[in-house]
Amino acid sequence: MGSSQSALNFGAGPAKLPREVLEQVQSEFLSYKKMGMSIIEMSHRSKEYMDINKNAQQAVRALLKVPDNYNILFMQGGGCGTFAAVALNLINRTGTADYAVTGTWSGKAAKEATKYGKVNLLFPKADKPGSIPDQRTWNYDPKASYVYYCDNETVDGVEFPYVPNTNGVPIVCDMSSSIMTKKVDVSKFGVIFGGAQKNIGPSGVVVVIIREDLLGNPMTVCPSVFDFTHINKENSIHNTPSTFSVYVMEKVLQWIIEKGGVEAMEKQSDEKSKLLYETMANSKSYYCCPIDANVRSRINIPFRVGGKMGNEALEAKFLEEAEKLNMFQLKGHRSVGGIRASLYNAVSLDDVTLLVKFMMEFQKQNPVNN
Repeated sequence: MGSSQSALNFGAGPAKLPREVLEQVQSEFLSYKKMGMSIIEMSHRSKEYMDINKNAQQAVRALLKVPDNYNILFMQGGGCGTFAAVALNLINRTGTADYAVTGTWSGKAAKEATKYGKVNLLFPKADKPGSIPDQRTWNYDPKASYVYYCDNETVDGVEFPYVPNTNGVPIVCDMSSSIMTKKVDVSKFGVIFGGAQKNIGPSGVVVVIIREDLLGNPMTVCPSVFDFTHINKENSIHNTPSTFSVYVMEKVLQWIIEKGGVEAMEKQSDEKSKLLYETMANSKSYYCCPIDANVRSRINIPFRVGGKMGNEALEAKFLEEAEKLNMFQLKGHRSVGGIRASLYNAVSLDDVTLLVKFMMEFQKQNPVNN
């Protein structure tokens, strides 16, 4: 692998973190606040960690303008654990829930929820993700406890361009790949959650933002570590949390604030994705994105090389040549194939500029006969 100093990391998660944050973490790793010990050696009930926990919560609240009637939790178990936690905490209200399955992760969430109640699919699962049916055609269950969707499908490159209208039914939204990349009206949601390992930190912690009225009715079988009501009561320190992950996340959140907040991240996200999509559009179908144009992700961008169906030999060469230039983790998810560039907050416009420069040169050096 090439020099870490110059590596361009387009991984889908764990993903690139701001270098300034990593350098700060490095400088403090052996002795946090000159205490002579690392943060990973300190008690999770120490004043030092309690301050980190509080500051991280306050940063989330400030960046997303979270209303006072919402609580912020830091959970363990990753996104998959939260798939279960959502159902364990909320489906008990009526025994049923609506799920919009638009790709891999919403599909996994719906499957997990079937263990705890009835799941109603708002529309038939597509054979191949890449679109979102018009919400006027969605088949809502009038008894649903909540409506669940994934704002941005990391694997499939599908992103919701709107917040669904659910006529007052609480919305649960997985924002793992899009959290802190755009402005969000939190008041439209019952629950927002996101794994940190894409835009806001390392793996090991999940941010959950939950409206207070949705607390207090978990299933009796809900484990304490997944019980939103209990975790809220314990201020996210029911047991030993992932202290290092929360510590790094707090620094990333402060970095976002220093860079201009969510508004600045959204502006940069739009610029990065526009540059990459325009490069594909100008390639005369040499690079092709299989996702419907109106729901293409700004964050995770899958594409094929060498034509609409892709040329696997050419894609393998593309990845090989990219790594020679220190561009890493561009291989598409194993279930999809092709190429995928993930443009999270720490990926700069300069990084994407270098990627598209390589893409244009690669096309010139490796023409195909259409």
